[in-house]
Amino acid sequence: MEKLPVELLLPDMVKWRRHLHRHPELSYLEKETSAYVADKLVDLGIEVKRSTAGYGVTGILRGMKPGKTVVLRADMDALPILEETQSDYVSQNDGAMHACGHDGHTSMLLGAAAYYSSRRDELEGEIRFLFQPAEEVCPGGALGMIGEGVLENADAVYGLHLWTPLPIGTVGSAPGPLMASADEFFIDIIGKGGHAGMPHRTIDSIVAGAALVTQLQSIVSRSVDPLQPAVLSIGTIQGGFAQNVVAEQCRITGTVRAFNEETRYLIRRRIEEIATSIAGAYGTEVKIDYLMGYPPLVNDESEYQRFFDVAPQALGESVQVILMERLMPAEDFAYYVKSIPGCFMFVGAGNPDKGADYPHHHSRFDFDEDAMLHGVKLLIAMADSCLKDK
Repeated sequence: MEKLPVELLLPDMVKWRRHLHRHPELSYLEKETSAYVADKLVDLGIEVKRSTAGYGVTGILRGMKPGKTVVLRADMDALPILEETQSDYVSQNDGAMHACGHDGHTSMLLGAAAYYSSRRDELEGEIRFLFQPAEEVCPGGALGMIGEGVLENADAVYGLHLWTPLPIGTVGSAPGPLMASADEFFIDIIGKGGHAGMPHRTIDSIVAGAALVTQLQSIVSRSVDPLQPAVLSIGTIQGGFAQNVVAEQCRITGTVRAFNEETRYLIRRRIEEIATSIAGAYGTEVKIDYLMGYPPLVNDESEYQRFFDVAPQALGESVQVILMERLMPAEDFAYYVKSIPGCFMFVGAGNPDKGADYPHHHSRFDFDEDAMLHGVKLLIAMADSCLKDK
């Protein structure tokens, strides 16, 4: 096979991306997306392994000489959003949309697979191209694939995210904690309903709920180390159905974000303690359903340094390499870097001139497709550096 210059990969990546964008599939339902990816890998002469824990696909390329093993990961799932863009490649699946860039991530990883497939004779070591399902919905697709051994005997793992808040021509990452954990809680307060004109014969769940909402806001300000960023947000409070009835039940839901496990578990403990205490003080019962989501994404320090070293060389002076600020959104790539050294990177894809200035998860989201060339160059540069690092 003739060696493919990396710049020639962009037209194919755009074609693949637009096909995937027209045919989005939600988390845990990526059947056709998985088949499309597998077919492309087979066409490239790459060994394909299908996950039994979902619709994940792993392409395996072994070089002629022994060496390290590098894992490159992309996510494939779309979001339950009705697309409102006017593009030629608008979603044909009503109620599903690639509104986060996963179609681009998949296409960039296919581009990297094509690049290395054309250079297999000079490859030393092994590259695994990991196409993961269900990043958007907990518990996510990463754990299932890790359980099947996709990281077994691997030396490093790399992934990236197209990011419209960053302008095209920018790439970034950070050492250590980069993205937060994401946990959810559901608290049901059960009182005793009755006539609003005779409150002394009732136990008001809404009054207890209001007190709980107020007290939960003190956790970050009074229980968490002020040098440790954290978020506790109440998303909903629901109770009652009439203005003259004391509500028997009230439900409070919210989310917690943190950058280390100690803070994460501290907040959970304080939520449970305060909810139990408030319920007792107001004479109500309480039920707490606390869901631990993705852990914090913590980049390996040495692998971040690799990014900082190779990105300028790979991308040239026209692309700016920056130190990213921490981000409160979560990513199940966190599970990979908990298992082996790795680095998660962001590729600027915002461009108002092309309508690529809407936030992620927006019904008009799009990204500058030229950013995919920066992304594939970065994946290749990271893999090459690791494989050649003796």
